[in-house]
Amino acid sequence: MLDYASLAALAAVVKEGSFERAARALHVTPSAVSQRIRLLEERIGCALVVRGQPCLATETGRRLCQHVDRVRLLEHELHGEVPSLEQDGNIRVPLPIAVNADSLATWFAPAAATFAANALVLMDVAVDNEDHTAEWLRSGRVLAAVTGTARPASGCNSQPLGTMRYLAAASPAFVQRYFAKNVGASSLALAPSLVFNSKDELQSRWVRRLCRRHVELPRHTLPSSQAFVAAALAGMGWGLHPQSLIQHHLKDGSLVELVPNAPLDVPLYWQQARAASSLLEGLTREVLAAAGASLLRR
Repeated sequence: MLDYASLAALAAVVKEGSFERAARALHVTPSAVSQRIRLLEERIGCALVVRGQPCLATETGRRLCQHVDRVRLLEHELHGEVPSLEQDGNIRVPLPIAVNADSLATWFAPAAATFAANALVLMDVAVDNEDHTAEWLRSGRVLAAVTGTARPASGCNSQPLGTMRYLAAASPAFVQRYFAKNVGASSLALAPSLVFNSKDELQSRWVRRLCRRHVELPRHTLPSSQAFVAAALAGMGWGLHPQSLIQHHLKDGSLVELVPNAPLDVPLYWQQARAASSLLEGLTREVLAAAGASLLRR
């Protein structure tokens, strides 16, 4: 039988990133946190935390943290069904999820906010590329994710959300400077593009479809959907933007499409752990409703 005080200490260290901050969150001393984790590591028979700045969970540690998250959700659900069980006030349970930045910047945040306003949860949102958020599920770091992968991760359900439409756009001055003659492989190889991070392949996918071959693109890295728009407006580069995020800029002419009527459509899916509690079902309803109102249907 696992010691849940020790599991809580492990989860706090991983979440807070240090033994000192975990101790403050748990209202105990750092030495108490260290002792609990040491006893748990002896019980499990392997290291659970990589000490550093910040402290990180090992693979086994991540699985135990996932177990803690699920137990907290199930306990929350049980208290709702059996009100006579003692509960320490209105305790909010962490709800770890992963989502791509463009969804978070457009339709997802209002759905999460509506859910969190009416549920005793603390949303713990991780941001990653939609082609990589499923890995967060597989590793046990989150209980649900917006992903570009239809095939469900092990132990998860997958539901289609709709399609996010992206448009390649830049400022009129940028287009005049780099694409006055045409938008092709040679001009794209010279024009600075905007990418979210090293995982962001949207611009390359759009160019490959347009030019029917790979083109090596010069890149500015900006890890923010809003910064993408601001940089494009300032003439820093061109990028693939969610249509809903730049619609008014296209309308007033402050941004223009590089190639009209050449969108890139990215299907999105909602995956959630089957073993999670009914509390997660409430978030799922909000997510599906928001996606249905904002994303395109295929």
